[in-house]
Amino acid sequence: MNRIFGLRLAAVAFTLGVVLQPSPSHASPAAPARSSEVRMDHISIVATGRGSPVILIPGLSSPRAVWDGVVPGLAKSHRVFVVQVNGFGGDAPGANLTPGVLDGIVADLHAFIAKEKIAGAAVVGHSMGGLAAMMLAKAHPTDAGKLMIVDSLPFIGTLYSPAATTTLIEPQARAMREAQVASYGKPVNEAAAAAIADRLAAKPESRAKIAAWAKAADPRVSGQAMYEDLTTDLRPVMKDITAPITMVYPWGAGGQTKPLAEAMYKGAYADAPQVTFIDIGDAAHFVMLDQPAAFQAAVTAFANAR
Repeated sequence: MNRIFGLRLAAVAFTLGVVLQPSPSHASPAAPARSSEVRMDHISIVATGRGSPVILIPGLSSPRAVWDGVVPGLAKSHRVFVVQVNGFGGDAPGANLTPGVLDGIVADLHAFIAKEKIAGAAVVGHSMGGLAAMMLAKAHPTDAGKLMIVDSLPFIGTLYSPAATTTLIEPQARAMREAQVASYGKPVNEAAAAAIADRLAAKPESRAKIAAWAKAADPRVSGQAMYEDLTTDLRPVMKDITAPITMVYPWGAGGQTKPLAEAMYKGAYADAPQVTFIDIGDAAHFVMLDQPAAFQAAVTAFANAR
């Protein structure tokens, strides 16, 4: 694998937030929930629009605002449910201060889908949100009618080595979690924030948003979620995910080429029964920020497809 390409994607799992410690002002409890917001133990959900259901799940340390570019268009013909993980976006951490963040996200989504009677929804997940979407589809096969996975892998450890296992990754993941959690309440390292954002986006305006979002996230939640992301391996169960998958991946930023990106993602999803791949060039991990028009077109086509 191209080393630059691997390092860029590895940043997705753990560097976002390792040195982005929110100041005490960011660590205060979240503002009261908005009237349209449903708050659960691990997530909150805001709904808008009318039509067939679409669920949008953001990634590590990201607020629901990461989807701002696509929600208005989708809401014209869909009921859009926009998720935010408790502890991100300045929200209070809720139940996410204890282990089981990913399982909690999946459990809350399943309960919400049952309550709202929206089984068979189109589910879109970015990064860690993509991992959660696949976990939901595996655990509750009727909840997701189809999946769009945006720059996420069944096991991120394969970025280090094709032979990587959760056992090999776990000690490093644990150390990174401990460092992240210990940073709670300490001053922000602005230079490190900018350097990390540079790895995750290609455009200056995208990088500015990412740095601000990471600084607003509770590092205790980011640390635990990061650990679970790194130590979750869905490769053995990919063959059991019956929901069709549309896999969106970026290329062109950081020196990676389309052939390298294509080979990695197609290899990672080789065991999934139904996968369609969409590549978006001149973009990094936050492809929805770097190439909003192309991403909007991809999400709209996915949501509208029968």
